[in-house]
Amino acid sequence: MAADSDDPTFIEEQRHLSEIYAQLRDIYDELTEEIEVKHKSAAQDLRDLSEEVRIDFGGADETMETLAAIETLNSVIDTYNQHHDFAVEKLGRVIMLMGQPYFAKVRLKMRPGRPARDVYIGSAGITDKNKIPLIVDWRNPVAETYYNQEMGPTSYTVDGRVRTVNLELRRQYDIVRDKLNAYFDTTIAIEDSLLLNALKRHHTEKLQAITATIQKEQNQVVRHEDVPVMLVNGIAGSGKTSVLLQRIAFLFYRNRETLSPEQVYLFTPNQVFQKYIDTVLPTLGESNPQTFTWKEFLAGLGLGDRGTGAEEDPAVLDELDAAFGDVQVKMEDLRDIRVGETALIKASQIKSALEKFSQFPVGPRLMALVRDELHDRLDRRIAQMAHGEEVLEEVLALDVDEQMELFGEVASPSNDDDAFRYAKKLLKSRYNCAHEDIENLTWLRLDRIGCRMTGRKAISAAEWLYLKLLVTGHGADDARFVMIDEVQDYTLTQLTVLAKYFPRAHFLLLGDSHQAIHEGTATFEQIRELFARTHGNVEECRLMTSYRSSPEITRLFASLLPEEERINLSSVHRPGIAPRVVEVADGETNTQAWLDELRSAIDAAAQDEGLTAVVAADKRRVSWLSKRLGERVVTVRNGKKLPAEGVVLMDLPLAKGLEFDHVIVPDAQETVYPDTPLARRRLYTAISRAMHKVDLISQGGISPLLADWK
Repeated sequence: MAADSDDPTFIEEQRHLSEIYAQLRDIYDELTEEIEVKHKSAAQDLRDLSEEVRIDFGGADETMETLAAIETLNSVIDTYNQHHDFAVEKLGRVIMLMGQPYFAKVRLKMRPGRPARDVYIGSAGITDKNKIPLIVDWRNPVAETYYNQEMGPTSYTVDGRVRTVNLELRRQYDIVRDKLNAYFDTTIAIEDSLLLNALKRHHTEKLQAITATIQKEQNQVVRHEDVPVMLVNGIAGSGKTSVLLQRIAFLFYRNRETLSPEQVYLFTPNQVFQKYIDTVLPTLGESNPQTFTWKEFLAGLGLGDRGTGAEEDPAVLDELDAAFGDVQVKMEDLRDIRVGETALIKASQIKSALEKFSQFPVGPRLMALVRDELHDRLDRRIAQMAHGEEVLEEVLALDVDEQMELFGEVASPSNDDDAFRYAKKLLKSRYNCAHEDIENLTWLRLDRIGCRMTGRKAISAAEWLYLKLLVTGHGADDARFVMIDEVQDYTLTQLTVLAKYFPRAHFLLLGDSHQAIHEGTATFEQIRELFARTHGNVEECRLMTSYRSSPEITRLFASLLPEEERINLSSVHRPGIAPRVVEVADGETNTQAWLDELRSAIDAAAQDEGLTAVVAADKRRVSWLSKRLGERVVTVRNGKKLPAEGVVLMDLPLAKGLEFDHVIVPDAQETVYPDTPLARRRLYTAISRAMHKVDLISQGGISPLLADWK
């Protein structure tokens, strides 16, 4: 219901909104004043304490008093920082809510005989002075009743217990700050007015959170119980990436005390996509997790200078597994442990450490024992070096600040034991990286071992990493969750390595089997079998509704699917513009005619609102087109940020996961998109990037996949 001065419900809802907004303003003012007052108070306390601290390292007693005073000062700073961080975090939630205090309300009858309770749901939660909720966070268990979209008896789960309630009202709001524009009483997704209004939007530079419009099938993924592996197969435009990010936000909320962003890994298709999604979680009040492409992941492990191994047959990993039982570490497989020019442990000493435990085969147990032995030998080597007079001279040459940083005190050795203690601390600090080298096995030439095992002159990054995992038994053992978007574009080799590298993590794998645009990638059946073998149970979810494309565009890309899949696919959009399919039959010989048609389509698109993408088949085609289209288009390459409007040119792999108001496919001819399974998937992917309009132009005979659409 839009604004209506005669609607008593609207008047009451506006009154409530005004009250809530006034309370948010009060909380905002109180917090800003509290932060300012505490800042001034802390600054004064620090000044007072600083004046009382007398820096005196003249003797042992004076030094102890000085250090105690500094410790007191640090304690005051820590206490202030804790209060400050809490206030700033709450202030951040208030500022977020002041843009839109809430987006929905549910009226719940908790128990028979008691009045129903109104619960207002927002992107964050906030309470009043008496700790009574003004707005509940969308991730709060009670908010599940809103996303269930079940009027009447429904339920939500708290601490493993199911609570049954009666949903009497499900109301959505269009609110900007303290102004109510409209409200909608809704029941099921297809009648979701808020969703339909949101879908009218044009492309934005950044992906937006879908908190207010999460649909029932999406919510089943977002709020799914924690399982070892969840495999989500969703059609183009079903909101897979949005669901993934909302799921991450949900996990952070539900595991607030135990889960940090460093324990969550997100794998994305490319850097353009990363830039497109990087503001979603911050707008929900959460930090971004560790985010990688496959190449970035390998580069972070020091493997960026070799072939990724993504395209290799997974049988190469099976070969490593099979040959590993007989592997031996030879002298030429070892290297000195050095820091600069100093050899701390020689290769021959490492060999003797291996021989000390020769009763164990090469593998995690042997490596653990050898590493412990090498750590001990390194400590003994440092202790030996600490007896040298030149080291003590270095200690005494340090200025007071350097001594305090290294030793926590001013070095004043009164005997040989004191001198040794200071020298040892200095050397431990200098050579600490050698302990890291021991842990990271930099002393073991895995390449040589791998080449000997495979009979080849070099091994790929995937093989190297897999071999290291066989040797050590350890990857990212502290990882809690691993999310892989566009999983259908990963090979079985890549996924096998990731499954082994993250042995304890729970995986969320999202993709669309019909968007596998490269040969040799893993099928969903192979993905399921792999993770069932490595991580146990695999839960599967389907997303079959398109929230991106108009019904006309949805029907077009759905026509490329098997008949049985088309039946279940639907779009929630209202009718739009029919796809435009243009065949420039003589385009191969008359390039100018085809270019004229393409330029005309681009010029027309440039007059429209929003962003248009010319999606060419590959990078070679993009380079060729870029020269001929000139300033009509902005050529987007990996690492670039998308503009808010205009016309961009990019290749199909780079367009994965993105959406545009208008898509122009400039090479819809049979030579590029023949009637093959791969071409069918590639064309499906290109077309499904479009939200409102799509043009398909062929340079020569039209693709047989589009024959019925001419």
